[in-house]
Amino acid sequence: MITVKNLSHHFVMGKRGQETTLPVLHDISFSVNAGEIITIIGRSGSGKSTLLNLIGGFIKPIAGQITINNQDVTTFSEGEFADFRLEQIGFIFQNFQLIPSMTAYQNVELPLILKGIKESDRKAITERTLKRVGLEDFHGHYPSELSGGQQQRVGVARALVLNPPIILADEPTGSLDSETEADLLNFIQQLNEELNITFLIITHDEQVARIGHRTIEIQDGRLIEGGDQHAF
Repeated sequence: MITVKNLSHHFVMGKRGQETTLPVLHDISFSVNAGEIITIIGRSGSGKSTLLNLIGGFIKPIAGQITINNQDVTTFSEGEFADFRLEQIGFIFQNFQLIPSMTAYQNVELPLILKGIKESDRKAITERTLKRVGLEDFHGHYPSELSGGQQQRVGVARALVLNPPIILADEPTGSLDSETEADLLNFIQQLNEELNITFLIITHDEQVARIGHRTIEIQDGRLIEGGDQHAF
């Protein structure tokens, strides 16, 4: 499903001619099987979110290879990866990343519009997806009219609406109280069991880490647990 091989990355900081290099990831290798929940842990600044952004195609690695469903995505152009994301990857964010001027319905419908799905089909799919996350009575509500847990469920619905085989989640419970967090984690496990969705979840929360079938730990940009560097 996902193979990360000898992945390294750094950021270049400062003005032209005065650049400094900030190493972030060092020779990371691991693989993820279809239907797994993988939790990725590590301190702030360890490189977790950079790793997720590399897998999601928002930045290109300096070195190494990422293969998703037997496709070397590190060779993709920006446009090619954008199309690939619509087909293969959903995203859940800590701060929900909902568009405040759009209703719950419109936020969930947006990926379908980007995919070019006709309006009559969009309506059925969007309504079905909102019902799946328990928000069938909140179609017309704007994000400001929803609780944190409801906003995150809109975010989950948006991630699900195109039926992606993979969902990447960056601190998905970071803005939730403990009770709402437990509800969301149960829902993620339910989606994994019922739909066989593969989850990669960045977290520093022990409760979240426990739902993973495996846990990968990153420290100072290096994988110290859960990798399979010798598998290649």
